[in-house]
Amino acid sequence: MSAQTKAGAPRRGPMGGHGGHGPGGMMPGEKAKDLKGTLKKLVGFMGRFKVGIAVVLVFAVASTVFTTVGPKVMGQATTELFNGIVAKIGGTGDINFDLIAQILLFTMGLYLISAACSFVQGWMMSSISQRTCYELRRDIASKIDRMPMGYFERNSVGDTLSRITNDVDTLGQSLNQGITQLITSVVSIIGVLVMMLTINPLMTLITVVILPISLGLIMIVVKKSQKFFFAQQKTLGEINGIVEETFSGHAIVKAFNREDGTVDTFNETNARLYNSAWKSQFISGLMQPIMGFVSNLGYVVVAITGSFMAVQGIITVGDIQAFIQYVKNFTQPITQLTQVSNVLQQMAAAAERIFEFLDAPEEEPDHVTARSEDACCGVEFEHVHFGYDPERPVIEDFSATVEEGQTIALVGPTGAGKTTMVKLLMRFYDVQAGSIKIGGHDLREFARDDLRSMFGMVLQDTWLFNGTIRDNIRYGKLDATDEEVEAAAKAAYVYHFIQTLPAGFDTEINEDASNISQGQRQLLTIARAILADRRMLILDEATSSVDTRTEERIQKAMDNLMAGRTSFVIAHRLSTIRSANLILVMRDGDIVEQGTHEQLLELGGFYAELYNSQFAETIDEAEEER
Repeated sequence: MSAQTKAGAPRRGPMGGHGGHGPGGMMPGEKAKDLKGTLKKLVGFMGRFKVGIAVVLVFAVASTVFTTVGPKVMGQATTELFNGIVAKIGGTGDINFDLIAQILLFTMGLYLISAACSFVQGWMMSSISQRTCYELRRDIASKIDRMPMGYFERNSVGDTLSRITNDVDTLGQSLNQGITQLITSVVSIIGVLVMMLTINPLMTLITVVILPISLGLIMIVVKKSQKFFFAQQKTLGEINGIVEETFSGHAIVKAFNREDGTVDTFNETNARLYNSAWKSQFISGLMQPIMGFVSNLGYVVVAITGSFMAVQGIITVGDIQAFIQYVKNFTQPITQLTQVSNVLQQMAAAAERIFEFLDAPEEEPDHVTARSEDACCGVEFEHVHFGYDPERPVIEDFSATVEEGQTIALVGPTGAGKTTMVKLLMRFYDVQAGSIKIGGHDLREFARDDLRSMFGMVLQDTWLFNGTIRDNIRYGKLDATDEEVEAAAKAAYVYHFIQTLPAGFDTEINEDASNISQGQRQLLTIARAILADRRMLILDEATSSVDTRTEERIQKAMDNLMAGRTSFVIAHRLSTIRSANLILVMRDGDIVEQGTHEQLLELGGFYAELYNSQFAETIDEAEEER
């Protein structure tokens, strides 16, 4: 599979965070907060399918109507057969089999037409629901590219994935099942009620009086089972979380001998799941017997009343048979409506989460007045002010000038604002005051994708996808030849390691890249950056995961790579940035010192303090090893 194809579904994001399909999605039984508003948005979205929905409605109604008329026609055959038998016994006539055959053929025709209409309606509704899912997934995928980086730092990756998978699937299934079921159930109830009234109003009244009994019993069952269903889904989420954590951290569990504790936790949660699951299933399972009891009660009442009326000649035997069938057909759609209500609640809750994401604020549109190919790579930071929370600034007043081709190192303690400066430089965020300029142009004058095409990045958190080593390196330049990929691997000192693998460059990296070491993953990302050959570089602790000997070799490769390029290097190990043209020492969001390595040591300030403390730590570690 090509790198381009694989890139469409990355396993790990480059700016941190692990993806996952955790239990963070919508749970069955969850209700929408704004049902009316959500349904309005859903109806508006599905307006594009109004012709198809109209066809579904017509065929669903037609199918139900033909099915509803069937028992009444069938009753005529029963009446004709009964009258014929009575006449034959009395010697006054015979059974008219021709008429009965005609009635049966007509009834068969009704049911065949009903089945054909049901087939068309089902095919159309399946197409509409899946088309809806397709377009929602497409819109969400497109929306992700327009979302500000802050959204993904405030919300979990699993929640976003759940919206594009679980919630869209729930919406599609609910549309397919719920809407059709709602239409057919309502039409069935109305149609059956009308047909029963045409047969006998008194028996219809008796049936309707019995109806509240079944509804009351159903509501009691639903109310009792709902809390157990909710507990079941909640506990199932806990089970999923335990399993996911246990497998992803399996080595840690074994290293700290926590197998027994993990099993105990799982068993306790599993017991709670069993307790809630059997109760929910048992109580909800009572619905069918209850409805069966009510239906049978209705049959008995109708049979007794109908027999009495038949003796008096008020009603025919065929009408009694048809009415009994209608009693069954009357209670069934009512049961279905109670089930549809839960399905529609799930649909509304899923739709609300989907539209909540689609309606979320996007990045401000680009106002392009500059192009990257027309700009040099000198960078100016002019009184930059920024905070993820505007009330709590991370960078107060940052100013610096970087000449084209210089290597700039950003150093300082954790939380000083080093990575934040990189995010601002890449326009993952925009400054709140001041400006950052490249080649004299404010970053906001460039299109974001054009601006980012100027940068190559190597981050401390390595990002590799499930695919071959060749495709992972080629991700930096999708049209690169095999020779260019291998040359980049040699420049990153990873070629020898790749050659030792059984499949070489065609070795598959697994889903979490655990089949190669952390240092080897870092080398592959460096090879990718070398292959990309961008005009500017951002290196965030690019050699932090490799051993000292490999670090020296990588540093030489990086020096060659950075030659002639404007490079920003974030480093905690100050020994790696001694050759930088300019070192910016950051503290609490401001530059407190700047200069070369030698100048800053002579100054004897904060940088010298950081460097000497690291140098002392290195000596202590060496003495401990001896």
